[in-house]
Amino acid sequence: MRLLLPLSIALGLFAPTAVAADRSADERAILQLEREICAAYEAEDAAWIGEHLDPEFTLTASNGKITTRADEVAELAKGVTTYEVFRNHGTRLRYYGNDTAIALGITTVKGVSEGQAFAADFQFTDTYVRGPKGWVMVASHASRLPAPAAAKP
Repeated sequence: MRLLLPLSIALGLFAPTAVAADRSADERAILQLEREICAAYEAEDAAWIGEHLDPEFTLTASNGKITTRADEVAELAKGVTTYEVFRNHGTRLRYYGNDTAIALGITTVKGVSEGQAFAADFQFTDTYVRGPKGWVMVASHASRLPAPAAAKP
């Protein structure tokens, strides 16, 4: 019993450091995935999206339409929409236990869809779970932000 108490105290003192180190690695991994997902959309890389989103992935778009991973892959493969810019910024992460994380931020997009130019900002919420191969996005939601007011002369 005498040995267990000091050992328990020592482990308790080092546990927060271990959790902080793990969170730091988790943050780097999730933010890297966010960058890779944006790059895949920008490059119209349907294969990458098909390989890296969860098989049960769903996206709730700003118009309320819900799409699956298969829908996203098919849409990218068609080449109807091309992105000049597809970037996330201001991303913040929240964790729930050791295996669930929520990423919140802004996605800025600019490109052409069905011959029409577009540019917009979207508030996003991405849900990640830790699986056998690491973190994977399982759901996303995007809400279009209002266009900034024009500057007065």
